[in-house]
Amino acid sequence: MADKPRILHDGKDLIWSLIPLMLIALIVAGVSGSCSWGFGSSATDQRVPSFDVSAGLRADAETMPFPIREPAVPADWKSNSGSTQEIGNTVSSNVGWITPGGIYVQLTQSAATEEQLVRKLLGDTASGEGVRDIAGHQWVAYAGEENRKAWIIDMGDVRLAVMSRGRDADMQTLAAAVTQAQPLPVKGHP
Repeated sequence: MADKPRILHDGKDLIWSLIPLMLIALIVAGVSGSCSWGFGSSATDQRVPSFDVSAGLRADAETMPFPIREPAVPADWKSNSGSTQEIGNTVSSNVGWITPGGIYVQLTQSAATEEQLVRKLLGDTASGEGVRDIAGHQWVAYAGEENRKAWIIDMGDVRLAVMSRGRDADMQTLAAAVTQAQPLPVKGHP
């Protein structure tokens, strides 16, 4: 059968020409690892990146000018992030986990003032929400935009902050764990 004359080509022909090209592009992208697919609405349904919180906090303990604590979080929490950043004229150590409910919870440790820490974590529009007693320690609660909230405690030479958009129960778990943890040892120091 002879090819159709060019004048008889229409939108269907264009679509049937593009479908094989799109399939080839998707296969090449999938094989090369350039993209990933995930279904579901929570972070636990997706592929959560892994981060070694213990190694990150131990490295921060060696370089930060304040004591660093490593909380003992539940075994089913997945550690997924770690970073340092400047706050005022000092730095902070930040690590985060994804809870079984798919909620991100972050721990920030810094020598910055409470005010500087609140502004960095929640922005200039943050407001105080009172005090929470967690495991015998007084945490100051703050609320920010987009349902973000942070609880901060002053431990003398370091401020600890727990931040999330999720349930208070997850924040309480992390707050209790970090206040119960002892500062990590630093090489050359007991």
